[in-house]
Amino acid sequence: MSEDLPTHIRVTAEDNGRRLDQFLAFRLEVSRARVQRLISEQKVLVNEKPTRASLQLQGGEQITLLGPVARPPLRAIAEEIPLDIAYEDEDLAIVNKPAGMMVHAGAGATDDARNRGTLVNALLYHFSTLSAVGGEMRPGIVHRLDKETSGLIVVAKNDDAHQSLAAQFSRREVKKKYVALVHGWMQKDSGTISAAISRDRVRRTRMTTHHPEGRESISHYKVARRIASPFGKFSLLEVKIDTGRTHQIRVHMASLGHPIVGDALYGAARELRAGRTPGKHAVPGAISLPRNFLHAAELDFQHPRTGVRIVLTSPLPVELQEFLRRLEKPEVT
Repeated sequence: MSEDLPTHIRVTAEDNGRRLDQFLAFRLEVSRARVQRLISEQKVLVNEKPTRASLQLQGGEQITLLGPVARPPLRAIAEEIPLDIAYEDEDLAIVNKPAGMMVHAGAGATDDARNRGTLVNALLYHFSTLSAVGGEMRPGIVHRLDKETSGLIVVAKNDDAHQSLAAQFSRREVKKKYVALVHGWMQKDSGTISAAISRDRVRRTRMTTHHPEGRESISHYKVARRIASPFGKFSLLEVKIDTGRTHQIRVHMASLGHPIVGDALYGAARELRAGRTPGKHAVPGAISLPRNFLHAAELDFQHPRTGVRIVLTSPLPVELQEFLRRLEKPEVT
């Protein structure tokens, strides 16, 4: 809807009995939610007074709009944020994303605090060009990592590179390896999890393997080492995925009863408490990890222009190395 709409609307007798928000949504050809937002912001006056969305019109009222009906076009904005660039050429870049950084803003974001601090904001500042295939909110983004997952992510600088890389992901030719620490000892030294993933019908922020109509999802794991500590038993895993579903590794591990350490959304404890062992020194009562212990440690793919194989690895971030040390060698008191 354009912003050159009349700012004054006269209600006719034919609209007697209609709710204000319903009337404006129909008249302005915008969503009812958008109208309700304008009303809550007191940008809609009826007879020169703020009102409520549920007001029943009688006919003859004058409605005044104090703000634009249409939202401004969604676009990501450049922001000076440090980037750990592991590789770069004229077609692509590979970045080490820290935990706590979203890859891009959500669909409802605008040029305010909700569209700040993302990887896309940083990319727009550091690179002169990025592919436009993903739209103005996702320039250069070929694949994603969860906010609390760290590690390697490839970024396309032009549309040709983006389309080539996307095709490799679609054909499952890109090899991705993660390092994960999960609760408990895995029953087998290695295994494959093939369980369809779909959105949880009750908790919409979660994904689930409980509905067979979900999308095919395949993860392969191998136990790097088993850890017995005063805080419980843990398995350090190397995980390779054939598919890239939302929360895939997190959901698959939780489905086996081994949630990723720090992943409270899928059942991990927010805090690890030490048990009491008779005859042994005490250790600090509790430790916690303010992120998920999941790291994208390796990317292996074909360069979109030259065809040369690119293989990059990323070591565990310092905070994960320190957490492992505290598990395996806790300071006694």
